[in-house]
Amino acid sequence: MKTFCQLFHERVDSSPDAVAVHHRGEDHSYGQIAARADSFASWLCRQGVVRGDRIALLLENSADYVACYLGILRAGGVAVALNPDTTARELNSTLGDAAPVAAVVGSKAAGPLADALSQGEPQNGLNSLRFLIFEKPAHHSLFPQKYLVTELSDVFRTGTSPTLPEPGPDDLAQLIYTSGTTGRPKGIMLSHRNIAANCRSILEYLELTAADSVFVILPFFYSYGNSLLFTHLAAGGRLVLASNFVFWNQALDLMESQQASGFSGVPSSYAMLLHRSNFLKRKLLHLRYMTCAGGGLAPAVIQQLRQAVPHVRLFPMYGQTEATARLSTLLPEEVDSKVGAIGRGIPGVELKVLDAVGRPVSPDETGEIVARGENVMVGYWNDPEETARVLRPEGLWTGDLARIDDDGYLYIVGRKNDIIKSGAYRINPKEIEDVIQEVRGVADAAVVGLPDAIWGEVPVAFVVPSANGGAITEKDVVEHCRRQLPRYKAVHAVHFLPSLPKTSSGKTKRAELREAWQGASVGEKH
Repeated sequence: MKTFCQLFHERVDSSPDAVAVHHRGEDHSYGQIAARADSFASWLCRQGVVRGDRIALLLENSADYVACYLGILRAGGVAVALNPDTTARELNSTLGDAAPVAAVVGSKAAGPLADALSQGEPQNGLNSLRFLIFEKPAHHSLFPQKYLVTELSDVFRTGTSPTLPEPGPDDLAQLIYTSGTTGRPKGIMLSHRNIAANCRSILEYLELTAADSVFVILPFFYSYGNSLLFTHLAAGGRLVLASNFVFWNQALDLMESQQASGFSGVPSSYAMLLHRSNFLKRKLLHLRYMTCAGGGLAPAVIQQLRQAVPHVRLFPMYGQTEATARLSTLLPEEVDSKVGAIGRGIPGVELKVLDAVGRPVSPDETGEIVARGENVMVGYWNDPEETARVLRPEGLWTGDLARIDDDGYLYIVGRKNDIIKSGAYRINPKEIEDVIQEVRGVADAAVVGLPDAIWGEVPVAFVVPSANGGAITEKDVVEHCRRQLPRYKAVHAVHFLPSLPKTSSGKTKRAELREAWQGASVGEKH
């Protein structure tokens, strides 16, 4: 099996002048990225970094990030990519667990890292740090002299060693920390084999070629964003990095001017496109495909996208960080006939829906999704008990509840810990959220179960109004749900918010909403 590094260098050899990354008005060729990556790898090796050493990446998306990521893998190291918009507390948790020997630090992360290092206790894994590589020199004074401190630009100029390690398929390549919505963040161990397997599958079903370029709004430290990096560079394509997607119309201007052929986002990304931009007024004829993961797209949103850009191939997808990114997809030609499905396993992935004792459920019964494939993680870093709990003889137990139809298509029912227990009923909040998304003027919605003296829990909705729609009231939402859903699934209150709490990867933090509103009155029972 060819590793991602090998696939990338094949592209470098065949098309060194092709553009690999476009960022902030500059093009960076495959040859330029490869030269920086090899210099970075050589520098690490000269400092004594050995196979399996962890290197932290605390950078925003950039050409430098791509070069550092490739350089770490090239040196036989393990990339630990983290959100640079962080805190000392978070770094004490994640870096303390990963115990990296070096960190590449951007401007946003310098202060929090300095605070974390000053707070570190003797047993803290942060004491493993020996080298600090700064994107900019201004932050050197924040750190004690015991660290070898240098600048990234100097590292890139050091030149390439004649020989570099050649990582094997089963060597560890990356630790990705979960967003922590279900508890303490866990470090997910991905091998070069895992990345190569998922890369091969995604290239096949998206039919990616060197002619493709993806507009990147997702952070590379997130598994979905990471998959955009390795798939498009393996294909010889181009990464067009959005420097600021807070202003969505400016981002769309960049996507149009660069004629990106692909767009990938989570459900909230599409909500912003439809309700916080002029996306619906643009033709986007250069766009070939759109993908969505990190949560299901509501059928109403799918219909809006299909009407707005009918020429674009839309891929609703499902995955987990534990599976390197991707597990299933619904092909564009199946979107109409299998409404609401997450599709079937992608090439090389087998998906089953099993009951608690590992038996396949009957069609339309609910069970847990279990996955097998070379993309499934090695395990959780420093957590053999949790690894044994989810990696069992049947495969990866995902924690996602689903049903399967007679044709083998899967339909998500919900996460185990998201299910609302109302009386004798078990309610999937996603089903109610999809119905609320049909209401004109709704940009985003989340539903959680809040305490009720009679039912135990009842569904309560949190709604973000659209900037492009008219006024919307609680009555509009409640009555639409009453018409579309059985009585026991009716929402018992609607709260309007300017935005929903999200993880750094764009997933709604239902647990945070539940905790914040736990003591609030549910309101009138509709």
